[in-house]
Amino acid sequence: MARGGGLAFHTYRTLGGALAVLPEPVALGVGRAVGGVLARLQHDQRAVVARNLRRVLGPDLEESEMDRWVRRAFDAYARYWVEGARLSSATRSQVEQRFVVVEDGWRHIVAGMASGTGVVMALPHVGSWEFGGAFLAAAGYPMTAVAERLEPEALFDYFVAERASMGLTIVPLDNSAGSVLLRTLNAGGLIGLLCERDLTGTGVEVEFFGERTTMPAGPAALALRTGATLLTAAVYSGPGRDHHAVVEEPLDLTRTGSLRTDVQRLTQAIATRLEGLISRAPEQWHAFQPVWPSDRREGRRGGLAVAVAS
Repeated sequence: MARGGGLAFHTYRTLGGALAVLPEPVALGVGRAVGGVLARLQHDQRAVVARNLRRVLGPDLEESEMDRWVRRAFDAYARYWVEGARLSSATRSQVEQRFVVVEDGWRHIVAGMASGTGVVMALPHVGSWEFGGAFLAAAGYPMTAVAERLEPEALFDYFVAERASMGLTIVPLDNSAGSVLLRTLNAGGLIGLLCERDLTGTGVEVEFFGERTTMPAGPAALALRTGATLLTAAVYSGPGRDHHAVVEEPLDLTRTGSLRTDVQRLTQAIATRLEGLISRAPEQWHAFQPVWPSDRREGRRGGLAVAVAS
């Protein structure tokens, strides 16, 4: 392991351990303080967040108001990391007491799992998807998810082990991920895919908040190939210390053309639903990477910093 990589791993593990044992109000206060410092110092990162939020909030929002939204986004991101560090030590009862699925969404999950063909949940980087995964595991529906590999490898292994202790199975984003997900669905399992960012650059073109970009074809393609129930959902932090999930009704998988055409149609339908889910709490959208091609080009010219938000 490279010296710099070892330092990053030990720093992350030490901070995570400290946040897990501190009283929750203190840990959250530390997180907010760190988020405030980063919001002031990471000018390039602020620019990424502001450009993403501008698409959601509209072009007419005054800069002073946008600054407040950006600060709230950093605060929400800090909460995400603090609660993620503490979640592995939470009991099943604590998770269940602090989580609710609203608007009758739970029945969509239950019905999908009862079908025997599995469930694909398409999620945005909003709130705390890990808290939702821990709740699903506690309810008897453990989730399999995909994540980018982190450097150093020990850090990724630590991340995977922490999520496993919550009941989440993490599959690395590589050439074998698709086969693992297919096996999970064929066994009647549940997978959750964060899908508003095209990390591999091989996605399907969609319109998202009024501008063309690409999104992963995985959720639509997996559902069409297996017959799994395809749901869109988001997990929000709040009210207060609690969390709540919105799970929308299943998308229609009726075939209308070629597989390629149907994947494109369904991916656009997912994008449209994710717009609504993000708009419910824009400050909780962990949009710390460029999402649209124009911003990615700007990032190459301007050297925008990139943060992993999953």
